[in-house]
Amino acid sequence: MDERARILIVQPDRNYLAVLSRRLSDAGFRVATADSVAGAVAELHRLPVDLVLAELNMKPTSGAELARIVRGEVQWNDLPVMLITGKSKPTDAVRAYEAGADDVILKPFHFEVLVARIGSRLARERAMKLLRADNATLDARIVERAILLGELKNQLAAAEAECRRLELLVRAKAER
Repeated sequence: MDERARILIVQPDRNYLAVLSRRLSDAGFRVATADSVAGAVAELHRLPVDLVLAELNMKPTSGAELARIVRGEVQWNDLPVMLITGKSKPTDAVRAYEAGADDVILKPFHFEVLVARIGSRLARERAMKLLRADNATLDARIVERAILLGELKNQLAAAEAECRRLELLVRAKAER
């Protein structure tokens, strides 16, 4: 099985999409592409991805709305979403973060920096997955121990009841 991270690139400009796709493939990532938010959602349903890299300013649906859709679905809400924008208005970045984006990258950017940021985000998500798995294991052990403790309490109560019964029998015999 291919262990390389799978990145979904969402970019309406087909030339820019082709460049990003080729460069990220060359950097060692598996790449899926979509030219719209609707296409991205379809791709997310088709195969799991490890990270979404999308254009912030798309029409008719923006990258911020894609982040909101991703955060609204249980199966995707931990999926890292990074948005790219050519505008440097802080309101665009704020809108993206409010929608649930993990990162906003301003154009122009150095491709090596983009790859490093993607790698960092993927490493953080892998660490979080391990933490969630460890927490689930610990939760299961707590439930198991709670059940065992309940069973032991019941056994102790039964043993104490038997001791009282035997004490009453011994007293009754001693009184005769």
